[in-house]
Amino acid sequence: MLTCGGGGSTRANGRRGRWFPGLMAWATGRAFNEGTAVGKMAATLGSSGWWQRWRRRLSAWNGSRMLLLLLLLGCGQGPRQVGAGQTFEYLKREHSLSKPYQGVGTGSSSLWNLMGNAMVMTQYIRLTPDMQSKQGALWNRVPCFLRDWELQVHFKIHGQGKKNLHGDGLAIWYTKDRMQPGPVFGNMDKFVGLGVFVDTYPNEEKQQEAQKRRYSPGVQRVFPYISAMVNNGSLSYDHERDGRPTELGGCTAIVRNLHYDTFLVIRYVKRHLTIMMDIDGKHEWRDCIEVPGVRLPRGYYFGTSSITGDLSDNHDVISLKLFELTVERTPEEEKLHRDVFLPSVDNMKLPEGEHRGSWEVVLWSEGGHRAWKVHGDWHLQLEGPSPFCVLPLKNVEQVFLPLHLSPCYR
Repeated sequence: MLTCGGGGSTRANGRRGRWFPGLMAWATGRAFNEGTAVGKMAATLGSSGWWQRWRRRLSAWNGSRMLLLLLLLGCGQGPRQVGAGQTFEYLKREHSLSKPYQGVGTGSSSLWNLMGNAMVMTQYIRLTPDMQSKQGALWNRVPCFLRDWELQVHFKIHGQGKKNLHGDGLAIWYTKDRMQPGPVFGNMDKFVGLGVFVDTYPNEEKQQEAQKRRYSPGVQRVFPYISAMVNNGSLSYDHERDGRPTELGGCTAIVRNLHYDTFLVIRYVKRHLTIMMDIDGKHEWRDCIEVPGVRLPRGYYFGTSSITGDLSDNHDVISLKLFELTVERTPEEEKLHRDVFLPSVDNMKLPEGEHRGSWEVVLWSEGGHRAWKVHGDWHLQLEGPSPFCVLPLKNVEQVFLPLHLSPCYR
């Protein structure tokens, strides 16, 4: 099995890059002098039959060497086995971001877009500075159609504010809509998808103190606090209660003004949502949230955002790395884990909302192919390896016309 790590320029025994000419010579069968013994022999023997057969064999061997060379040079980030069982991860560069942030901008070729007060620095992307009333966001332009994935976020929150005099935190998103500013950590309210919040200011606790009321020991949360929320577009994030009514779970995460790196990982595998953190400088993941039965559609966008109000902080993102996870599934799991078209959580009833009449209307179904309408958008799913796609069509007849199929309403 061929495996490879980082490639290209290496530094070994003080000889930087010296391996490449030797490797090319080995792969092509040529030294630095073009007048090789093989070339001289070919000129001497001309069209001799046995020499022609031997030259073809030699060319085939050189072709195999060149193929191996291309594999060595092009493998870059290869698969890596993670966890127990047959699970491998692959870095997806179109959904990832790291220094020197060359894919960030406003052009059509940019993979990431900035919004609001966000700015690119040499060592990080600052979503908001340590100033009042700022908001900023960073959004991936490419929708994600991965079935199982893991997002690793390297971030830093720091500022001049003392205890409980800083805010408000940042959010990581996987949502249907992108680049929509709003009150939820700089993003729109009533979003459709998943939001993970690193909340640094306890609004509810301060209100309780102002009313001279106290929490019971089992109810009070210690901030900064990480929580998660799945929304189908019908729920509002409750700022006054720090999202408590709609959170799937949460944990305390002391992440401000640390002198070492802080990381958050969001893993979605087999409809199982897991959120872990590395905030102790020990290079170890620590569990925070684990929720089974989370159903997230494919084709949504990754992003991160932040907002400040009367209190502020620097909210920086150093890197975002998305990994595709390949996981073995039984035939029963394949049937259960079919694509979904609206976010939901098992055993958790979400309000129907104003668009319930068109949430999921199946218009045609045959042999695994389906067409349906969600929020005014026509969708088409074809059975096979290709993910479903959202088609900007006016009516369902346009879906079937290119496929020479007839719609069957039911």
